[in-house]
Amino acid sequence: MPRVTLHKELFQYDSDLRKNYPLICGVDEAGRGPLAGDVYTAAVILSDNVLIDYLNDSKKISEKRRELLYDEIIEKADAYCIATASVAEIDSVNILNATMLAMKRAVEGLKIQPDLALIDGNRLPNLECESKYVVHGDAVSASIAAASILAKVSRDRYMCQLDKQYPQYCFSQHKGYGTKLHYEKIAEFGVSEVHRKSFLKKLFE
Repeated sequence: MPRVTLHKELFQYDSDLRKNYPLICGVDEAGRGPLAGDVYTAAVILSDNVLIDYLNDSKKISEKRRELLYDEIIEKADAYCIATASVAEIDSVNILNATMLAMKRAVEGLKIQPDLALIDGNRLPNLECESKYVVHGDAVSASIAAASILAKVSRDRYMCQLDKQYPQYCFSQHKGYGTKLHYEKIAEFGVSEVHRKSFLKKLFE
């Protein structure tokens, strides 16, 4: 049996929707859960004739494969935009609202405005275009899966840059998530300006 590399059902899902919405963008986020760093989002518009091998939920793909897919998605997309919400915004309006804000920025930053935005999850940002949420959308829609790759790779690269600025926290290893190592480093060095204070309230009590 040949190895299956193309998840056709993801592309079929989008293709079916294009009968009524010619321009569809997929939207996803990366970094809602970590204790540090901005939250990243991406919006991607793919043409109906675009097929990308190995495209799937970013969490199901190796880091090496994600990096390769990142370049291919950017090359083949009709339009894409990567956007963020800052740590200050996360602490000010909470992570859910900050994520919605970043998603709105990603969609509005597209050079082509879509007829329909497919949003991963169960909440919708406030968009000018029609939108539809898709639970576990990165395993359902090719456009959302593509957005998940761009958001994940972009955020991982950003955390590696933060690692160079704050090497004591080992950000490149845990990407800001609440691992045992990360908590140990916070206990040793305290909370930095790139940590989400609202996620670390117990440390201030």
